[in-house]
Amino acid sequence: MSNTPNIEPEFIKLAEGIVLKNLSNEQFGVSELAEVMDMSRSSLLRKIKKNTFLSASQFIRQVRLQKGMELLRQNSLTVSEISYQVGFGSTSYFIKCFREHYGLSPGEVGKGSLEVEMEQEEVRPHLLKRNLWWTVGTVLLILLAVVFLFLNKSNVTSEVKPEKSIAVLPFKNESNDSTNLYFVNGLMESALGNLQKIEDLRVISRTSVEKYRNTEKGITEIAEELNVNYLVEGSGQRVGDQVLLNVQLIEATSDKRIWGAQYSHKVSDVFALQNEVAQKIAAAIEVVVTPAELEQIEKKPTDNLIAYDYYLKALSFFYKRTIEGYKEAIPLFEEAIGEDPKFALAYANISISYYYLDMLQNQKQYKEQINNYADKALLYDPKSDISLIAKALYYIYDEEYRLALPHLEKALEYNPNSSAVVKVLALLYANNIPDTAKHLKYALLGVQLDIAADDSIAKSYTYLNLSHALIQTGFVEEALTAINKSLDYAPDNYYAPYLKAMILFAKNGDIERATKLLEQNLQKDTTRLDILQEVANFYYYQEDYDNAFLYFKKFVDAKEKLEIDSYPQEDIKIGFVYEKMGLKAKAVDFFKDYADYCEKDESIYKSASMALKYAREGKYDQAIKQLNIFASQDNYQYWILLFMRMDPIMKPLKRYQDFEEVMQKIEDRFWENQTKLRKSLEEKRLI
Repeated sequence: MSNTPNIEPEFIKLAEGIVLKNLSNEQFGVSELAEVMDMSRSSLLRKIKKNTFLSASQFIRQVRLQKGMELLRQNSLTVSEISYQVGFGSTSYFIKCFREHYGLSPGEVGKGSLEVEMEQEEVRPHLLKRNLWWTVGTVLLILLAVVFLFLNKSNVTSEVKPEKSIAVLPFKNESNDSTNLYFVNGLMESALGNLQKIEDLRVISRTSVEKYRNTEKGITEIAEELNVNYLVEGSGQRVGDQVLLNVQLIEATSDKRIWGAQYSHKVSDVFALQNEVAQKIAAAIEVVVTPAELEQIEKKPTDNLIAYDYYLKALSFFYKRTIEGYKEAIPLFEEAIGEDPKFALAYANISISYYYLDMLQNQKQYKEQINNYADKALLYDPKSDISLIAKALYYIYDEEYRLALPHLEKALEYNPNSSAVVKVLALLYANNIPDTAKHLKYALLGVQLDIAADDSIAKSYTYLNLSHALIQTGFVEEALTAINKSLDYAPDNYYAPYLKAMILFAKNGDIERATKLLEQNLQKDTTRLDILQEVANFYYYQEDYDNAFLYFKKFVDAKEKLEIDSYPQEDIKIGFVYEKMGLKAKAVDFFKDYADYCEKDESIYKSASMALKYAREGKYDQAIKQLNIFASQDNYQYWILLFMRMDPIMKPLKRYQDFEEVMQKIEDRFWENQTKLRKSLEEKRLI
């Protein structure tokens, strides 16, 4: 199943057998496999990854494709019949996955071209790699073993080193004085913050570990839920001017302590203590710490211990993430600044507190404070990720999204494990500065860092956003898995059923079924503009203009009633349908609005929008010219591939060979980019 020998062949054989028994069931995915094997999803994912270096969804897809190859070689069924037999609801998606996996189309196999090519010894390199695995793979393994022996002069074992991933659990307060809890929490925060600055280490967010503060769960169970290989436990207390701290690092799989220490330091040495703990943990896990990262770890936030004490007290309120919490935190941060007027972290967190106060109260009254405190934070520490986040939030507040980007990207350099930065970047690339590849990258990273954060509803929306990012980049199976998880966490999620209907259409191409699912969702809330326009669109693509008009009319009336100007890209479709229904005067207004939209559009989709405009006007040469411009773009949404050919306005272009050629260029570019994106995400262990 993979390009290295299996560690547990019986486990993989069992999993493969279960997939084969459920082969024709296109809904049989990771969750279903985990249930049949009586394992948690996380255990299944980890075990499959360990044995095959594939994700669980890739493993299932590979079993399906291998069976597809077997059936194709029998040469008795059509490609369409085989695709459904092996669990692909969409023949085109089966062809795409097959070509990606084997390097040739199913049709070529059906014609016997694979055998002919092999006989002539003109097989593509990637086919040789798959079909001559035992020869090439064995040679490569022998060469790798020789190199390893030469460089390390030590015994080679088949053991795979654990991924460098860690969670710092909440420290226990061993003091009889409960008011000291904020100080012990501060020690935990510092240990976590210092480790987060190391790029070679994946560090789970604070919000994900907070739920384990009073847990009775064991180390192995916690590590499995957090998907990490190491855990840090600690306890501490402050007695007078002394800090007592116990810390231990535990390897999750063996529940074995691999490092631990007891410290007794003066409070005045607390920063040196925090830095030493971080460096000892890093050394024990053998992570690479660069000089720049070491500089960040060793940087003291302040020389004033009274200011630091106020700061820690403020954090205990700040992390409540409530209006009341922010209002209590701000005066304490200000006390810290009073003690140390150059305390950058205090300035940054006041700025952030004011930002969220405005967001939570839905008011715009703290713009000046957000900006001024962020500037002060950057003045005193321009290399602080918190200072940079504060300024980025100010630009987002002011809707200057492109100005926020460099601050967020720089913040991620100083803190590669900042879940706060990752979340904001995912949202920006999804909504404000559309870039499907970057949206997916940060959505995946966000799930990794915040794997257990928040309640079930928040998790549901996290996986909803991830599913949205996956489907836009053409990862259909993965998107379906994510949307199912979203619904598992919150079956009443407002948006998930709508997105699932769209994903199922992308998977099986059944537009009639998708239309019915969307109409069912609309019945739950007939005011939903997003579903109204989508149902109208689906009837439009089927050239059912009576029903398209019915829903577009409701959509237009609702927009006028609400006095909003959303979905301007739909105006050309609405105009086309109104024209078909004999409402030519109103249609002209919609066409004019669409032309205005095209002129103002600065996105990567402008040329695609212009192509549609010219096609409706009968200017076919100009339409194809615009499509050629669009064919040079990158990171456009998968929906372009699904709907552009179906669009009735584009229908006249199908008579031109140039149209087919440019559409093929657009599709090829999309899949080439997706292949590169997949490889990049796999290398980063994000997918």
